[in-house]
Order: sequence, then C-alpha cells, then structure tokens
Amino acid sequence: MPTQVTYPGVYVEEIPSGVRSIEGVSTSICAFVGSARKGAFNKAVRVQSFTEFTRKFGGLQSGSELGHAVRQFFLNGGTDAWVVRVPRDATLAKMKRALRSFDAVDLVNLVVLPGIADPKVVAAAAEYCKERRAFLIADSPASAKTPADMLKLVGTPALPKTSYAAIYYPWLTIRDPLTKKLRVIPPSGTIAGMFARIDSLLGVWNPPAGKGATLNGVDGLEYNLTDAENGVLNPRAINCLRMFVPSGPLAWGARTLEGDDLFASEWKYIPIRRLALFIEESIDRGTQWAVFEPNDEPLWAQLRLTIGAFLHRLFAQGAFTGQTPRDSYFVKCDRDTTMQNDIDHGNINVLVGFAPLKPAEFVIIKIQLKGHARE
Repeated sequence: MPTQVTYPGVYVEEIPSGVRSIEGVSTSICAFVGSARKGAFNKAVRVQSFTEFTRKFGGLQSGSELGHAVRQFFLNGGTDAWVVRVPRDATLAKMKRALRSFDAVDLVNLVVLPGIADPKVVAAAAEYCKERRAFLIADSPASAKTPADMLKLVGTPALPKTSYAAIYYPWLTIRDPLTKKLRVIPPSGTIAGMFARIDSLLGVWNPPAGKGATLNGVDGLEYNLTDAENGVLNPRAINCLRMFVPSGPLAWGARTLEGDDLFASEWKYIPIRRLALFIEESIDRGTQWAVFEPNDEPLWAQLRLTIGAFLHRLFAQGAFTGQTPRDSYFVKCDRDTTMQNDIDHGNINVLVGFAPLKPAEFVIIKIQLKGHARE
C-alpha cells in the first residue's frame, strides 16, 4: 500500500516491478578428455590459454591428440576450457569415469574427445551431454578416409541418433610445432574454438558454418571433398569441412547427428539445439528464487514476466525468426501447465516456445522447477 500522505510535499516510494533479471549463461566452456604428459588422472582442471595447458599438462605430445586439440581450440577463438587427463587407450569404464569428473564443474557447454571415435564412448558422451545441457563435437573415425567410408557408418552405432552431438569430416592437416612437419589431426578441437568465436561475435543462435566459419591454424584437409560428395554427406548429418580459395578451410555444415533428412527432426540443426540449451540453462539458473515462493498465480505471473523479459532481449538481438514478439516466442506458466498434483509435489512447469526458422513455428521446451511439496 502507498504511504498515506499527511502533509504537502513530494513523496517517493519504491515499488517492486515484479520482474527479476535472468542473465544468459556462457555458451562455449569446453570440456576436453585425453592423454597428457603430466597431471592428475580423472580430475577436471581449468585452463584459459595454451600456455596454461602446457604448464599443467605438459603441452604437445607425440601419440596424443589432446595437446593439439586444446591448442587449436584457443587458436580459433576459445577462451575457457576444462581438461581431464586419462591413461592412453583408456577403456569404456575409465572414459565414463573421466566424463563424470566434470560433475565437479559448475558449467560446461561443449565436450570434445580428440580422436576418440569408439561408438560406445561417443554414445556415453552424448548421454552425458544431454544430462549436463552440453553439446558433443565428435570426430569421424581415423579409419574413415573417404566419403564412401563415412557413408558406411550411417545407421550404425558409430553415428548415434542424437541431437546432443555433431560429427565432422575429414581430419585436418597442420604444421606440427614439435616436428615442423605436416601432421593430420582430428577436427574437434578446432571446431570447438570456432564455435566459441561465432558465439562471441554473433550469438549461439548463428550457424557455425559458412564463410564466417574459418578454421585457423589449418594448412589443409586429409581429403578434399567435391561439391557432389558434400551434397551426398550433408543430408546424412555428416558435417563437411571444405577448402575454398581464397577463404581457406571452412566448416560447411551445421547438423546434429539427428539431422539426417530421413529423420525430419526439429533438432536438425546445431544452432537450434544449442540455443535451446542456452535458454534452458539460463532460465533454470535465473529462476531458482521461485522454488521458495508460494506456488500459485502471483508466482506464475512473475515467472511469465521475468522469462518474457529475458526472451525479449534475445528477440531484440535477432535470436528468433519473426518481426514481432508474438511470432517469435511465448511463455506459458499457469493452471494448465502446473496442475494440482504438481503443486502438491512442489513442481512449477513452464513451457517456452521460440521460432528459430520460421515465424510462429515454435520449438517448445519444458522447464520444471522443483520447490517444496505441500505438507
């Protein structure tokens, strides 16, 4: 209630707006797993430069892809990484344990296993990414030298149907700082750095492909694809790396492993999946205050305002398709989304829709906040 005025003058009273700010989380903190010269096993260690990686893990190492992947990550625009060291030729149990080491890290967005293409490990990493709202950048197998080799993998466990991962082909050639000779390396670390650069410059909703998706520090490709070969692989959710003159090496595809044309998935493209992960994580972290509030219409209205303000900022930045907010996004949190049974168990359900490709054609995600159940 406003303060009762009892004498002439100017009165100022602060009235809460009901809108709390949601800050967007980082989108390109990368988790690496691989063998290194030194460092504790199965412990996530933060590195924010290749110099720091060299100090903590020993730098480049012949016979290991980790050092080159981390170096390429920072060279292509990456700024923040966590590294877990594993023994050489680590088994599937050991790899799963390494992934769980990132449980101690507050936030990871990208996962890279340089040169590791074992189908069971890739599937386990993709499942971990789903759990952590992260995205796996997978390498094509070293044995897949030609487009025909890659096509043989379609429909096999080597290419699991998941929207939480993408695969890239072919491998890259770089000038090895140790030997000064050309060396073939898997592309995942380079791609992760390029993701980070695109995120920083244009936003996570922009495709990490095309003329802006240059691959720095790359001398060439292990296999030079033709347009026709690219046209065969891309519809099967195999992201191609191409060499163009004068642009140099570029990422020329942005599909998830669920992006095969035969699947007709709404999670076909990498920026749609990663934008959804960014929205989910940002809203989840930015609305934790709600779990301590009475679960009723005033709270739901406040959540609609708070989340709506966050989505409107993304709309203003060009994250969605559509000329108006109505055609670009919506937030629903009311008696239809949160029923009596949810209230009794302390749950608040929010439906968020956003239009990534066409106006008013929404991708819908559900966010559930868990509060205190009624006694």
